[in-house]
Amino acid sequence: MPELVYPPVVGTAKAVLRLMDWHMDAVGAEHLPRAGGAVVACNHVSYLDYIFLGLTVTRHTGRYVRFMAKREIFDNAIGGPFMRSMNHISVDRSHGGGAYAEAEAALGRGEIIGVFPEATISQSFTVKKLKSGAARLAVARQVPLVPMAVWGGQRLWTKGHPRDFRRHVPISVTIGEPLRPSATDNPDDVTAELRERMSTLSQNVQRNYPERPIGETDNWWQPAYLGGSAPESEPPG
Repeated sequence: MPELVYPPVVGTAKAVLRLMDWHMDAVGAEHLPRAGGAVVACNHVSYLDYIFLGLTVTRHTGRYVRFMAKREIFDNAIGGPFMRSMNHISVDRSHGGGAYAEAEAALGRGEIIGVFPEATISQSFTVKKLKSGAARLAVARQVPLVPMAVWGGQRLWTKGHPRDFRRHVPISVTIGEPLRPSATDNPDDVTAELRERMSTLSQNVQRNYPERPIGETDNWWQPAYLGGSAPESEPPG
């Protein structure tokens, strides 16, 4: 089936990045599969991470990502039609079996599935405990599980802070070597390895980010281990 909605959405996103001068740099793009099913698992620090993950994959492979996203986005009068038209996958957190089956079928068709296995934005900006869904999909279909980390979007729009769509904010993305689980691998073990790799990528991209906070009032977007004022652990609720 031809992609009717995804290409213009990608084109619009690229135009916005150019207009806002949000320069996006990706390291490790050679690890993104050029063909066949794959799961891309990324850390989650902002409400814009979907855009940066998706654009990175499309820019370097020419492929589109099918995201697993919470049902509330699909219920939105504006966002819902776009999500369905781009064949993203609605996840009902109380009944996730249908979404899992849909994602597994998409992998069987050779699609790329995008997952944020932390499930919610990390307010500490460190990688939280992961849900096992990404690993279970990769094990079930024996497809590459690609770890990714993104950094910079939290300065624009993240949980607990007002939106600030300022110009000239760099976005850094790093992609790691894929895990290649077999059908006999334990998904919990794969999840533990995935978290370790995502944490390493996240720390690398944070340490190598080209800008630093300007004064104490600006250091909220840095993790505590780099001297920022982000909480060291996740706030309750």
